[in-house]
Amino acid sequence: MEDHTLESLLAAKRLRRKMSLPEVLLWNKLRGKPMGLKFRNQHPLDTFVVDFYCARKKVAIEIDGIAHDMGDRPDRDAHRFAKLRSFAVEVLKIPAVDVLRDVDEAPDAIVQYCMADPPPSALRAATSPKGEGF
Repeated sequence: MEDHTLESLLAAKRLRRKMSLPEVLLWNKLRGKPMGLKFRNQHPLDTFVVDFYCARKKVAIEIDGIAHDMGDRPDRDAHRFAKLRSFAVEVLKIPAVDVLRDVDEAPDAIVQYCMADPPPSALRAATSPKGEGF
């Protein structure tokens, strides 16, 4: 996967100047590298821009306001998230109202999610790095 397109890079730069209040509040908490995790805001991935991204864990965080429940947005979001998952990027959706309700709970939950251990080995592919089985 190419990291991003020129269009998504330009859109990300534009969106950084127009972040919503919940995004600004969350960014103020995530920008300090909590638990050593680096987060990026309005990060371009392929043709998309995600609200926040932790590259080390390949986790995209989307802060969704009420507009994401209207019109064709649910279908567009589903397509977008499926495409991101096809690049092995996990997507966390957080309602904007939750960030506004408790500005400390959302970043704590994000960091906790990103710090969680990967699934046990029984759930991973049953091959060695050389592809020879166990």
